[in-house]
Amino acid sequence: MGQDLMDKTSENQEINGAWDLKEHEVESFRDKGFVHIRGLLEEKTLNDVEEVISRRVAERYDRDASVKNSGSYYADAFQQISNIWEFDDAVKEFVFSEKIASVAAGLLGTKGVRLYHDQALYKESGRNHTPWHCDQVYWPLSNENTVTAWIPLQDTPVDMGALGFAEGSQRKHIGRDLGISKESEKKISNGVKGLGYCCEPFNLGDVSFHYGYTLHNAAPNTSGKIRRVMTIIYMDSEMKVAEPRNGAQKNDLKTWLPGCVPGGPCNSPLNPVLYQLI
Repeated sequence: MGQDLMDKTSENQEINGAWDLKEHEVESFRDKGFVHIRGLLEEKTLNDVEEVISRRVAERYDRDASVKNSGSYYADAFQQISNIWEFDDAVKEFVFSEKIASVAAGLLGTKGVRLYHDQALYKESGRNHTPWHCDQVYWPLSNENTVTAWIPLQDTPVDMGALGFAEGSQRKHIGRDLGISKESEKKISNGVKGLGYCCEPFNLGDVSFHYGYTLHNAAPNTSGKIRRVMTIIYMDSEMKVAEPRNGAQKNDLKTWLPGCVPGGPCNSPLNPVLYQLI
């Protein structure tokens, strides 16, 4: 473990034990830009944390009408709450999972990973599709060693809004200057023609991992039930801050990397090392 690894709130071995990452999973991730790992987490663990996360999401949306009525593509596609770990110990325990972080580091091939931030993404039934986009357009980071763990908190069939990926798109330099928008949907959907597309149902316990520059989307939720997902974004433990390229990156620098400066390490109190090879 890295010396700046923050204290865990318990010794839950289900989320802090080792995971035997298979060679074919690493190869698939680095080739296609994503991997779907089945049965990574136990149902009880996810059921327990889902209750807490759902309560926190509901509290935020009941309190802040501006979040619900912003009119943005984010607001139309899903409810989004970030860094729940800062104010809830049960969520902190989950987000700081050594098991999930070790998979992220193994897939990236880095010595370790830091937390960038967490993000609950709840797509109510009837919510619109999530347009094509890549995540790292929002992040002022110096290299591409980033990965998002997408963790459904219930069984997630395709018609609930399961995540879909354009295979190999992390190498195509498509849409890297486009936030989630009508423009990203149009330009990226044209740009990924000819690439393979993968959208699979998730059983509770399955987790997908994708690079920050892997292009992905999600269909509308027509299931009649809310799609509840927790995400954890990781970066190389040796990541540096890049000069922000857009307004969103300037905001991210201030919000998720407080006190960090371009050219310096991403080592604010919000970015602990969650897994480090000795």
